[in-house]
Amino acid sequence: MSALGDLAAVGIGSMVLDRIVRVPRILGADEKGIVHDTGSGPVRDCVGGVVLNHLGWAAALGLPVGIFGTQADDAEGRFLRAAMDRLGIERHIGLDGAASSVAQIFVDDEGDRAIYMAPGATSDVTADDVRARHAEFIRRARRLTTEVSQLPLAAAREALAVAHEAGIPTLVDLDVPPDDALPGLGDAETLDAVLRAADVLKPSKAAARHFAPDAEDALALARALRARFGCAAVVVTDGEAGCAIAADGFEGGIPACKVEVEDTTGAGDAFLGGLLVALDAGLGWEDAARLANACGAACVERLGAFPEDPAAARARVLELYDGPALELAALAFGPRARGEAALAAFDVALEELASLRRRSDPGAFAAAAERIRAAEAAGGRVHVTGIGKPEHVARYAAGLLASTGTPAVFLHATEAIHGGAGQVLAGDVVIAISNSGETAELKAALDCVRALGACVIAVVGAADSWLARHADCALDAGVAREGGGLGLAPRASVAAEVLVLAALSALLEEDRGFSNEDYHARHPAGELGRRSRDT
Repeated sequence: MSALGDLAAVGIGSMVLDRIVRVPRILGADEKGIVHDTGSGPVRDCVGGVVLNHLGWAAALGLPVGIFGTQADDAEGRFLRAAMDRLGIERHIGLDGAASSVAQIFVDDEGDRAIYMAPGATSDVTADDVRARHAEFIRRARRLTTEVSQLPLAAAREALAVAHEAGIPTLVDLDVPPDDALPGLGDAETLDAVLRAADVLKPSKAAARHFAPDAEDALALARALRARFGCAAVVVTDGEAGCAIAADGFEGGIPACKVEVEDTTGAGDAFLGGLLVALDAGLGWEDAARLANACGAACVERLGAFPEDPAAARARVLELYDGPALELAALAFGPRARGEAALAAFDVALEELASLRRRSDPGAFAAAAERIRAAEAAGGRVHVTGIGKPEHVARYAAGLLASTGTPAVFLHATEAIHGGAGQVLAGDVVIAISNSGETAELKAALDCVRALGACVIAVVGAADSWLARHADCALDAGVAREGGGLGLAPRASVAAEVLVLAALSALLEEDRGFSNEDYHARHPAGELGRRSRDT
């Protein structure tokens, strides 16, 4: 464990997969509408969550940060943890939640939005979890942040208590009005204790108005909440108007940066990320607000709340910021990338393969093996096919199966509809490999071999894909992350496909009682030939 204070801030709260839908306007009851394209289909999956968002923006500005709490070992959780790793956000997360948090977000043409949240594992965190699991992680920080949004109030209060015991300043984001937080997150007494425990309280204007309904403006709200809860500072965010601060040595409003708004989701979260950086840098309140406003403005210029391109986000913030010069630390992933990027990709693959192993169904392997044995008994053969990188996996798998007692040949998928399918006869088995399960060329090839009477076994990354639905049986080879800086090139998915097929070959080898002599007959040369002969 690192020394005390090696992380500028740690946070506990919502870590959410945001499913964003673009709409012409936010609909009312009994209305219907057509959605816009998000640039990646009708729905775009984005990283989100109040705490993960603001720590992401802080990390994009070079602040060493960490996050703790609970998620599930599901696709949504792996998606979010991959984003943490890309930005160098250290994580101390239990994976025993029932389901990771998800939000459905509808963004209209003006950039306004409606958000429906399913807190999932965030709402499972207890005060005992915080104390028993995460107290040492909290003590590594120079500042603690938490929220009133999805995290149970008792857990937030305990995190604040651990921080205060260690002399660590605290910041609380009051993200939703109390009427929306209660009673789902706890009771009014615990909410009051959480807000009083904040050294810096950052409510939205709508949330602050609950406590001071007669306040005329954001500054009056900041003053009223500071007087009520005794915080060292209260910072009220006020949308396109900017923010207002009531603190020792400064009271006033700071106007927002003027930008074209694409999506207001996460603007307050980005603001808080900038505020964390400013406080750690020792900026005065007015300049701190300028940096925070710049982060909020950079956020609303794009779809989604998390800085997926941290270098671009950082550059835009510095372009918008009009305060004194800042010396920001290097991006967390930058200096370590050359040596550690390889190991990081290795770690992603190991985590994805471990998750695949935990959820793999032995019955699915048994069903696939039975299909192959039945085909062989009737004189049928095995063919293996795929498009793109899975083509290379298919060539490997055909060789592996053949060398371990299951004769198999490679089937070129794109050639299949130009005559290559002639190698397939009625009763044969075709093993089809695809990560997405939606590749057009593979669909055409499989339609052809099915018409010839072949059985199809899918090795597929998406359980709800065309391939999985149209196969006679399917083996799960799904991963949520590929590894690498972009997370696009097939890495972990290829490893998953290879191991799933290797596992199937091991079952077939065992079923037929394959011996060293049998292996040597098929592989007499090389070191393996010598070992199979001498064993």
